[in-house]
Formats: sequence, C-alpha cells, structure tokens
Amino acid sequence: EFHVYRHLRRREYQRQDFMDAMAEKQRLDEEFQKKLERNKMIAEEQTAKRRRKRQKLKEKKLQAKKNKLEQKKQEKEPGQSQEQGSSEDDEEDSKEEEEKEDDAEEPSFVMGR
Repeated sequence: EFHVYRHLRRREYQRQDFMDAMAEKQRLDEEFQKKLERNKMIAEEQTAKRRRKRQKLKEKKLQAKKNKLEQKKQEKEPGQSQEQGSSEDDEEDSKEEEEKEDDAEEPSFVMGR
C-alpha cells in the first residue's frame, strides 16, 4: 500500500505547487497593475501641469494683445468712450486676419525675372 500513499503524496505536492504558482502569478499581476496605474497617474499629472502652463501662457499672450490694442486706441483717440472701442476691436481683429490671409497669397519671389 506504500505505492498508494506515494501517489496521494505526489498529487498533494502537485496541487500545492500549482496553488503556489497561481498565488505568485496573481501577486505579480497585482503589482504590475499597480505600477501601470501609478505610471498613468504620473503621466496625467504631467499632462495636466503642461496643459495649465500652456493655458497660462495663452492667456498671458491674449492679455498682452488686448493691452496693446487698448494702448493703440488711447493713443489714437483719447476722447472716445469704451463702448465704441469694443466694436473697433472686432474691426481691427478682422483687418489683421485679412492682412494675414493677403500676405499668404502673395508670392515671396517671382520666377523668370
């Protein structure tokens, strides 16, 4: 009956080895998922930080542009009210956009001359 005992013992050892291997695999999977999540959070934080920085720079440029336009208006017409100035902003912006478009259409050089 020793061979029966050996067979049972061998099966039990295989079962324990399998359970140990599965536990190790599960532990490694959990560590990997935690690491992925941590990396994702770090990447999102960096992205948010850069987004805030870009937005701040964009707002700063926009504010500088508005200030520059206001200074031009004040130099040109110091007696006019602010209400008329807002419509002039729109007109100046549209003029600037048209000038940019016109510049793009003109060739910078002429061939054959």
